[in-house]
Amino acid sequence: MERVSRSIPSLRVTVPTERLAADVRASLPRSSAEGVEIMVWEMTGPAPHDRLDIVVPPYMSMSRALSHLADVDVRLVQGQSIGYEGVDELLPDGLVFANAASVHETSTAELAVALTLASQRRLPAFVRAQENARWSPEFAESLADRRVLLLGYGGVGKAIAARLAPFEVEITAVARSARVEDGRQVHAVDELPALLGDAEIVIVSLPGGDETRHIVDGAFLAGLPDGALVVNVGRGGLIDTDALVEHVGRGRIRAALDVTDPEPLPADHPLWSLPGVLISPHVGGASTAMHPRIARLIGRQIERMLAGEPALNVVIEG
Repeated sequence: MERVSRSIPSLRVTVPTERLAADVRASLPRSSAEGVEIMVWEMTGPAPHDRLDIVVPPYMSMSRALSHLADVDVRLVQGQSIGYEGVDELLPDGLVFANAASVHETSTAELAVALTLASQRRLPAFVRAQENARWSPEFAESLADRRVLLLGYGGVGKAIAARLAPFEVEITAVARSARVEDGRQVHAVDELPALLGDAEIVIVSLPGGDETRHIVDGAFLAGLPDGALVVNVGRGGLIDTDALVEHVGRGRIRAALDVTDPEPLPADHPLWSLPGVLISPHVGGASTAMHPRIARLIGRQIERMLAGEPALNVVIEG
């Protein structure tokens, strides 16, 4: 009787959807695709194998899914978000975790600029007027010639700066440490008190966590000039919500928020109805730009693992 040999895959990779599996396969050169087994695992039940090389958790429910890795030997857990605060508390001991830097920066920067423009040019008021078939012109604030403070100058902050450049704004960048990067002077966070008084627009894109929680607090908001706009595309906890409500309620500050604290924002929260507030429901990365970019990142991780090279974007060493 002739024996049929079955090849063992070089790598076993799981992703949470059929679409992502197809996109990852399409991103791989044929030489890399051969021998790589890409399986769909939604991480709502047992793993398809007790040993996996790369696991990609679901995008919006990763925190609930990580517990399913407790009894699985995994070489790399590849997240689909840039942020990873709290992951170290949920990830089983010994596992390596990589974030999705390079995937969401473009889309998040687009939304930051869109929220800024919509707030400056009063688009929400025009939408409400349209719903009532009311012709209601208003004289609005420009984005041109405004002094914009970027609080956060990582991947997202740099992408925002690049998209703001054609709008003829004056940009001041602030990050954890002072430096000169790409010809731009980046100020340290401890310089903020001296910078806030000139900031007509503040766009926040810092990561979350204890170190940055409530960095935009009452004192921060009090340091801004009347009428300033605060845009947050980072994490909700970066802003002290009670302080923001107080300043917006007095008409001192306006806000455009893609993230809030708490989140989702309760239906009875005052931020929903305060004049001068524009809210989007945490959709910075949720655009068609995401799918091909996360597929390419997973593909690069596969190729690097096949070549014996270290993974990209590792933020938890295991």
